[in-house]
Amino acid sequence: MQFRRLLAAGTAAGIEIRDGSLYVAVTRVRPGGIDVPGTLEIAGWQSRPAFEWAAEYHAFLRRLGLGRLSAMLLLPRREVIVRLLHLPGVEDKDLPAALSFQIESLHPYGDEEVAWAWQRVSASGAVLVGLIRQQTLDAWLDRFAEAGIALAGVTFSAAALHAAARLYAPPAGEERILVHRHPSGETVELYGESASRPVFSAEFDLPLERALALACAELRLGAAEPAPWEQFLPAPRASTDFDFSRSTFVYAAALAGACPRLAPAANLLPESQRVFRSRAVLAPTLALALLLLLAAGALAGFPRYREKRYLARLQAEIARLEPKAALAARCDQAIEKARSRHALLAGYRKRTRADLDALRELTKLIAPPAWTSLVQVDRASVTLAGEAEQAAPLLQVLDNSPLFRNSQFTVAIARTAAGDLFRIRSEREGQP
Repeated sequence: MQFRRLLAAGTAAGIEIRDGSLYVAVTRVRPGGIDVPGTLEIAGWQSRPAFEWAAEYHAFLRRLGLGRLSAMLLLPRREVIVRLLHLPGVEDKDLPAALSFQIESLHPYGDEEVAWAWQRVSASGAVLVGLIRQQTLDAWLDRFAEAGIALAGVTFSAAALHAAARLYAPPAGEERILVHRHPSGETVELYGESASRPVFSAEFDLPLERALALACAELRLGAAEPAPWEQFLPAPRASTDFDFSRSTFVYAAALAGACPRLAPAANLLPESQRVFRSRAVLAPTLALALLLLLAAGALAGFPRYREKRYLARLQAEIARLEPKAALAARCDQAIEKARSRHALLAGYRKRTRADLDALRELTKLIAPPAWTSLVQVDRASVTLAGEAEQAAPLLQVLDNSPLFRNSQFTVAIARTAAGDLFRIRSEREGQP
């Protein structure tokens, strides 16, 4: 866990859409802790021109000395459908394909196009999936693109909370219920985790006691008291204007955006549209690159005479074994040639036996008073010509034999006073 903490470096803004306002929080993550340089509330932004509230947002970033900073957008909970699936044994590289077969059964939108993203939430195969109408997502993206706000991702509350809680290390304990009351007072949002259900997220238009009872039932818990958010998310260091109770979700989104590798949250934004502008997030990569360069330099300085000596010994061993390898190859060729000759001779020996068996079978099948004036046997077929009282049944008689198939008359049957004159060609079964 200490090594994981050393890799925690990044800066990002979190933007939450809630109750007609935009809530913005900037987090600076370092191995030593988390700082929140500032927060911002942009009221009535949807009814204002984009350039107006965008100017307010960019001015806020400039005051913090972070003029070029990407943001993680947190969508309203009511617009995102959250599902928990169990796919044990499916690797991460195969999860998108496995989930794509089930997406249509996870939402009620019918034939409407949906955007979806996933996030693994347990080692046993539990996967958190968020779905939203593609039309709704595009409308939000167009709105922020019009304002010129660079987005590193678009996520939802359950994904952001689960990821941010594990930024430095997994939270202590396996069972918890967290409550977030919306300022409007109309709804309450609950998030929970338990041993039987890795993630639970829902928004209730109910009294808190009733909502808690439903959440406990889903999590297979007894009566549980809500846990403070500060005990679940990594707490920030001292900040002048940060109110944890009002900025919990946007704080979690900012943490997920600052360290996307350590705290990967389900991202609904297509990869081609993601913008990362945090220099600190490159620090672990640069450190690893430096270590790689040092290792490469050490290998380059290793005495090269040992390598030359090894190559010389290898070449000598190759030269010693080359005649034996060539002899083995010649032996293989001779053996293969002898096998082919043996198979050819065996085939010729079997032909005489097969021809005699065919002739004996024909003698049994064309029984008196029928007689033949011509019996011609070749590798693939036999041709019969002769006379019988009734020639038509002969085709069935021949095809019922295991030695012949696809019998047919080559000329029309000629009726005489003594019987039918026939000429039949039949393929030989099992012959080339």
